[in-house]
Amino acid sequence: MKFNDLGLKPELVLAVAAHGYTQPTPIQAEAIPPVLAGRDLLAGAQTGTGKTAAFVLPLLQLLAGPAGRAPRVLILAPTRELAAQILESIRVYGANTQLRARVVFGGVGEQPQIDSLRSGCDLLVATPGRLLDLAERRLADLSGIRHLVLDEADRMLDMGFIHDIRRILRVLPAGRQNLLFSATYTPDIRALAARILVNPVRVEVTPSNSAVERVVQRAFRVARDDKRHLLVHLFENGANGEGPWTQALVFTRTKHGANRLSEQLERAGIRSAAIHGNKSQSARIRALADFKAGKLTALVATEVASRGLDIRELPQVVNFDLPHVPEDYVHRIGRTARAGQDGHAVSLVCEEEAPLLRDIERTMRQAVPFAPTPAFTRSAVLATPVRPATAAASRAPAGPSNRRPSRAAPRSYGPRRRGGR
Repeated sequence: MKFNDLGLKPELVLAVAAHGYTQPTPIQAEAIPPVLAGRDLLAGAQTGTGKTAAFVLPLLQLLAGPAGRAPRVLILAPTRELAAQILESIRVYGANTQLRARVVFGGVGEQPQIDSLRSGCDLLVATPGRLLDLAERRLADLSGIRHLVLDEADRMLDMGFIHDIRRILRVLPAGRQNLLFSATYTPDIRALAARILVNPVRVEVTPSNSAVERVVQRAFRVARDDKRHLLVHLFENGANGEGPWTQALVFTRTKHGANRLSEQLERAGIRSAAIHGNKSQSARIRALADFKAGKLTALVATEVASRGLDIRELPQVVNFDLPHVPEDYVHRIGRTARAGQDGHAVSLVCEEEAPLLRDIERTMRQAVPFAPTPAFTRSAVLATPVRPATAAASRAPAGPSNRRPSRAAPRSYGPRRRGGR
């Protein structure tokens, strides 16, 4: 199947081809025709499946051309990074149109965003908080919205945006087309879909919470204090003796941990930067741009980057810390193996994280195989011990995702048993 077969106009097909794509992905092939037909859509798709083009391309066609100053399309996204990525996709795919796209999100000065809205807008990409603030002050006109997209809806609910979303929905015109994209179908997502979607077409191209098929996953057993030493070894030698890594996106659980690990990698001679919620938007944009340009070998990130980062040909993702939420693992490793490429995901698993890995495997219905841990040396430049992420984390009540071995009976760290803990 070609993009021509989906009913898209030649100028959109040309823009897609100029970006290097000739065949639609499964989510694009299934979603574009019903969106063009004006139907509501409930789509389940993992990150990296091409879902942004699945709604951007048909909406560009439905708008036809610029009209008035108020936006007719509203696209809500959970993070600044994802919002900026969607805006870039609109500009790429709409290169042969005259449609105007704008973006508003928090963490930066609002006045340039207000000025851009006043200059006229056809498609508005926004994070819920900043949009609601501007709309309530009548600085963002939502009276002309005819098409609403909720992208990464599950992530928005996880981040506590449900109340902002409800308030935004109350000020939007009735009778609009609604598109909801989510990687998972939780009860909250189903309730939200039931509220806003009218007789929707359902599209699901991958099972919920399954890992990207092209990602080769492996795990290494390693003591917590030795993780940084093993990571430096992997950057210098590879995970299987294949040679030094050219680039890797490394995930930590906390902002402080990201900063500390980035500094340690720098001391080991590995060009690195950290990206997380406490960084200014300009610092986050600069770090991501340097990483994409090949100026950095390592980008150390917290969960803020597990969705919304589109890095083509990223070869490696590393889970320096396993996430407490199993679904976040799927989104993390989805940063690699994008646009038909192959990718690798490595997890450094200490004894305390063994229960987290089992939770991840149950969620994915797939094992993450352990590989023999490479022999590595402890570098003097990494001498600072790695302490638990936060005091609060160490005091967290025991549960399925954070159960710790007792002092009296330490957990065996041998081969894992199948069929239960």
